[in-house]
Amino acid sequence: MYLARKIDNELQHWASESERKPLVLRGARQVGKSTAIRNLANSFEYFVEINFDENTSYKKLFDSNLKAESICEQLSILSNTPIIAGKTLLFFDEIQACLPAISSLRYFYEQMPQLHIVAAGSLLEFALAELPSFGVGRVRFMYLYPFSFEEFLMAHNEMPLLNALQKASSQAPLPDLIHEKLKQFWKKFLIVGGMPEVVTNYVEKKDLLAVQHILDDLILSIQADFSKYKNRVSTLRIKEVFETLVQQIGTKFTYSYPNATLSNIQIKEALHLLEMAGLVYTVTHSSSNGIPLGAGSNPKFRKILLFDTGIYQRVLGLNLSSILLEDDTSVTNKGNIAELSVGLELLKNTSSYEKMQLYYWQRESKNSQAEVDYVLQKEEKIVPVEVKAGSRGAMQSMYVFLEEKKQEIGYRISMENFGRYDKVRVFSLYAVANALKEIV
Repeated sequence: MYLARKIDNELQHWASESERKPLVLRGARQVGKSTAIRNLANSFEYFVEINFDENTSYKKLFDSNLKAESICEQLSILSNTPIIAGKTLLFFDEIQACLPAISSLRYFYEQMPQLHIVAAGSLLEFALAELPSFGVGRVRFMYLYPFSFEEFLMAHNEMPLLNALQKASSQAPLPDLIHEKLKQFWKKFLIVGGMPEVVTNYVEKKDLLAVQHILDDLILSIQADFSKYKNRVSTLRIKEVFETLVQQIGTKFTYSYPNATLSNIQIKEALHLLEMAGLVYTVTHSSSNGIPLGAGSNPKFRKILLFDTGIYQRVLGLNLSSILLEDDTSVTNKGNIAELSVGLELLKNTSSYEKMQLYYWQRESKNSQAEVDYVLQKEEKIVPVEVKAGSRGAMQSMYVFLEEKKQEIGYRISMENFGRYDKVRVFSLYAVANALKEIV
């Protein structure tokens, strides 16, 4: 069963362009890259899929010859499928296992621009790091993440509920019953997460215990991949950093954690590899004194986000019944899962063509401490986004930021319905996509 994704429309748009570049789909392991491309193949008369990891013999085609027509001729014979521009979708899967195939993409663009060719790979970022300039101006990149909350609703065929959500705004709150239904779906989404295999299983069986077993399998496969990241970095080192960053979600990452066996340099290297693999995202401190936000960033102060709430709650061992049954504040306070989910939704709801960098703001002084969970840029303005666990909580940090930075509007993400408080616009934790539409 294929569950529709928002990227499907972007892939169709790419395929329909008269002047297109070879497409490289990037993202973490098992987020649905290959499945989305195979779904796109239904729009073509012919489909040729080459998996360089499963069939290493294909690598020989690229050892000495990168002429596009010659490669296509041989692939057509081997696959017994015509490769015709405009009629065939050619898919290079696990392309990170064949660096010359990555390099060949530029020649497909130059020599066979009308051919639809797309590539993906589970550890592609490591290969691209070795070929930093291979596709400049000749290759189009797209990014895919685990399911967003809106895609989770789509998977459950809750289209009327989704339509109601998408129409809501800080000026047009939802009816209370619809708000409550969305909160219940959101709580389940925290547990299930957005990994396609897990979402598909839950949609079919509605069994949260079965979901936990699949998440366990995914965690084991993720950890098994650690050995592929870099030969000179041990699996145990990466595993230690992975486990400690899970404990630090929602707080400034510190290298001085209990039972640490690694130096700061070793921790940084392992953390960098986890980021390259798409398993973690960084939220960097920004002074937020001007735009771009990166100009005022300080990489020494960062928070780390794990790439999926389902994986996170399973690694952390959160109590599922308490997430579903306890009051809103108790749920979202568990392991800072509210702040994590908002950060992930910000990433998932930006353009597929860009990899968004997240920032936060913090002021520390003897007399005053203030922190805003996320800061975003809207044209010439800087927009603070504060996450609240539950439907209550003061907003001193938000008002400190607005006054200090001379900004007019802030955004509060909480378990409340849509609304406004003076200069602050309020959105529910399930409605980060709505907030982004107003912000950007």
